[in-house]
This record gives sequence, C-alpha cells and structure tokens, in this order.
Amino acid sequence: MKRNAATERASSIPLWASAAVVALAVNLRAPLTTVGPLVSHLQRELGLSYAAAGALTTIPLLAFAFLAPAAATLARRFGMKRTLFFSLIVLLVGELLRPLSDSSWLFAGTVLIGAAIAVDNVLMPALVKESFPERVGFMMGIYTVTMNMSAAFASGIAVPLADGWGLGWQGAFRFWALFAVLALFVWLAQARGREPNGAPSGSRRSTLWRSWLAWQVTLFMGLQSFFFYCVVTWLPELGQSKGLAPGAAGWLLFFFQFAQLPMMFVSPMLAERMDNQKALIGSAVLGMGAGTLAFFGGQGWWLWAGALLAGIGAGMAFSLAMMLFTLRTRRPLAAAQLSAMAQSVGYLLAASGPPLFGVLYDASGQFTGPLGMLLVVCAAMMVFGLGAARNQYVEED
Repeated sequence: MKRNAATERASSIPLWASAAVVALAVNLRAPLTTVGPLVSHLQRELGLSYAAAGALTTIPLLAFAFLAPAAATLARRFGMKRTLFFSLIVLLVGELLRPLSDSSWLFAGTVLIGAAIAVDNVLMPALVKESFPERVGFMMGIYTVTMNMSAAFASGIAVPLADGWGLGWQGAFRFWALFAVLALFVWLAQARGREPNGAPSGSRRSTLWRSWLAWQVTLFMGLQSFFFYCVVTWLPELGQSKGLAPGAAGWLLFFFQFAQLPMMFVSPMLAERMDNQKALIGSAVLGMGAGTLAFFGGQGWWLWAGALLAGIGAGMAFSLAMMLFTLRTRRPLAAAQLSAMAQSVGYLLAASGPPLFGVLYDASGQFTGPLGMLLVVCAAMMVFGLGAARNQYVEED
C-alpha cells in the first residue's frame, strides 16, 4: 500500500515538476555561452580590452565558486523552491541590465547572472532528489542535457541574432531574458507550494568538510571541470596549430560538445541502477585520457577522434559528478550542501585551468606540456573518482 501511495503521489506531479526542471535548466548556461561569439561586437561598440572581455567569462566562474556555499544556507532558511524562484528574478534583472548602453551595466548584469546561476547549480540536483525520488537518474539526465543543449544553441545563434536579424548584441542578450520570464511563470506554482520542514541532521557544513568521501566527490567534480574548461578554451587553437582552418577548428569544438550529449543523458540512469559507479567513472576518465592522447597523435582524423573520445568521457564525467551529489547523500538538503562544497572548490579549479594551460603553452610554444597536464588531471580524476564511486553516504563517513 505504501508503494502504491508513493507511485500515485509521484504520478500526480511529474509533468509540471518536470517542466520546472527543464525551464530552469535552459537558463543555466545559455546566458553565458552567448557572450563568446559576441566579444568582437562588445569590443567594437563598448571599447572593451581583451582582458575586460575575458573577465565576462571569469566573473561567472568565480561567482559559482564563492557563492555556492550560500545556496545551501538560503535553502535551509527559505526552502529550495522559493530560493530557486527568487534566483530566477535575479537572473532576469541581470539579463535586462546587461544590454544597457554602458559597460558598467554589462559587468553589473554579468555579476547578477553569475550569482543567480551559482545558486541554481547547487540546488538543482537536490531539488531533483526531492521531487523525483524514484526517477533521479532520468531527471538528472534531462537536466544536464537540456542545460548543455541550450548552451550550444545559444553560442550558435548569437551572431545570427545580432547581425542576421539586426538585433545587435543588445538584442541577442535580451533574447534569453524571454526564457527567464517563461521559467518564472512555470516556477510560480513551485514557489507557492509547501516546502519540507527542517534541515537534515548530521549534515552540517563543518561535518561535511571533514568527510573524506565528500572531498573525493569534490575533487572529482573540480578536476572534470578543470579538464572541460581547458578543452573548450583551447581546442580551436590546438586544431589550428595542427593545420585546421579557423572555421574547421570551430566545428571541432562543436563536435566535442555535441559528443557529450548521448552519454550525458544515459549515464545518470545507469548510475542509479548500480551498487557503485566505479565502472562508469573509470570509463569516463579513460575516454577523456584517450581523447587527450589522440590530440597528441597528429593531424586530420586524430583530432576528430580525440574530440569524440574526450567529448564522450567529459559528458559522462559531468553528469556523474552531478549524480554523485544525490547518490552519496540520504536527504535533499544534504545533497545541496555536498553540491555547494563540490562546486565551490570545483569552479575555483575550473577558473584556474585555462590560464595555467596557457602559461604552459607560452613557456614552450607547443601543446605537449599542456596536454601532459591534462593526462595528469585524468590520472587524479581516476583516483578520486573511484573513491567517490563507493556505495557510502557522506553523513556516515
């Protein structure tokens, strides 16, 4: 009877709750990835230096790192759904400020967007655990794929919106505010709903930061982010250094991102069915390492093979990192706290990756050193990832 009651309760809410997950996921990367293709427009019209343009990418990553711990605290005080709803309001304000005519508004809007997404990054895995206890893997797959598909879509249509449709960079930025408004409409019902009372016992932040299992999850999360942002930043340059035309090098990056999607969707569902996730994490890291070795290999099809293997592995690693927040905790708010810890450290690592890759390249003028660094990162990911894959809970560690 208890099982039937749970099934009936789940079947009464999934459509609108699923729509809420998708609506929010659409807004979590697109406002950021639309910036890169429009950098030349921003430099021409606002007089931004290369350093200032680069800060538009760095600011959100730093916000992810420094504001992630606040997300769990806000969720404990106001409830996860209300916190997510108000974060969407902050996101919308940031998206409306960013296209205003002065560069100070551009940076102010970017700060608000980064702050809002930092909160959402932390709380969404916990919300999925709370709202879909019987379908966590499926919904985490939907969440991660939606987030990354919208990111790719945003980068692809940025220039056509600005130039082809005559909207300018301001209109291309405002376009994504429409999706924030839609998400707010969907989330209004969620924010009005009743939240579970109380905070999870045994999951205080001070205890979590002393858990070796929590640190293994955190370091796996951080290292896969480090790898991803290095590849996204430098793969086009690597391709051009091996003979690809600039346009083909851009498609190489698109291929890497597209290759992530299938296993990004499937991996959380497989992980949920396993006693531990060692085989999945091992496969993900081996794919990333094999792709890196292929980048060493030379020109032509080696580059495309490397993008395929690294993309499959990176897609698996990202979705598994998100899934570990729910698998290694018993309660939704504990998942939020583990997510906060992992993303705080993880995005600090991610922010340091591309500059360090560049420093190693500048020192030698070759990609051998930076790619060697990525192999070391893969080795460390294997160690920490296999530890994080153990069938244990951080509350008991």
